[in-house]
Amino acid sequence: MPLAIPERRAAPPAAGWALLGSELAVLFRRRRTWAMLVALAAIPVLIAVAVKLSSTPPGPGEGPPFLDRVTQNGLFVAMTALVVTIPLFLPLTIGVVAGDTVAGEAGLGTLRYLLVAPAGRARLLAVKYAGAAAFCLAATLTIVLVGAAIGAALFPVGPVTLLSGDTIGVGESVVRALLVAAYVTVSLLGLSAVGLFVSTLTEVPVGAMATTVVLAVVAQVLDSLSQVAWLHPWLFSHYWLGFADLLRQPVLWASFGDNLRLQAGYVIVCGALAAWRFLTKDVLS
Repeated sequence: MPLAIPERRAAPPAAGWALLGSELAVLFRRRRTWAMLVALAAIPVLIAVAVKLSSTPPGPGEGPPFLDRVTQNGLFVAMTALVVTIPLFLPLTIGVVAGDTVAGEAGLGTLRYLLVAPAGRARLLAVKYAGAAAFCLAATLTIVLVGAAIGAALFPVGPVTLLSGDTIGVGESVVRALLVAAYVTVSLLGLSAVGLFVSTLTEVPVGAMATTVVLAVVAQVLDSLSQVAWLHPWLFSHYWLGFADLLRQPVLWASFGDNLRLQAGYVIVCGALAAWRFLTKDVLS
């Protein structure tokens, strides 16, 4: 009589949600995570305090974009802080979190224990990426909310004059700020996918983090070179500063759509590469 081979049952959906909750809890309980969020929060505070203590307010064209509008309306502190943090500070923190997704578990020797859970490798990889995406949102909201709060505390807040010359009320300006936060969050999803893929290639988390940050810097350098203009629309950093179109009346959604399609492409391609690598590798740690 032939032996009956037990079928492998698919993990119930509850297992995936439990794994996601555990991943988010671990991520946001780490001192490193909060240290990075505090460092990001300090940037709009430093900008606001520096402008407040300056004997002469910045003139048009001086310093980062929107800086000359801070003294007129404190809500522009958040916009200025985003412009300052997007080239380096945000990619640095995202690179640390995304690069640590898989390589960090392998380096600690806990990856094989996670794979014992019924969720499976594919779902574990998706949960790891979801955690990195959640940090993208948390990092962006931290800058925007702290910037708006410190701006309101140190400077007058009132109707906002948009880049198109139109004026909107405080309530609508808050909505625009949240739209900008959503735009920046979407902009960082491609980099998170790149970091996830890099993280599956090594068991050394520091190496994965450094590689992800270096790739972010290289992409921005290439994006500034006119000699490779044909490559610019394919770089994940190309639309990072395109949120200015959300500060016009009416809102110009073209750059948001282009950015969303570009980042989705990186998520699909790098996610597929990460899945191929992760599903076929031998996990020994």
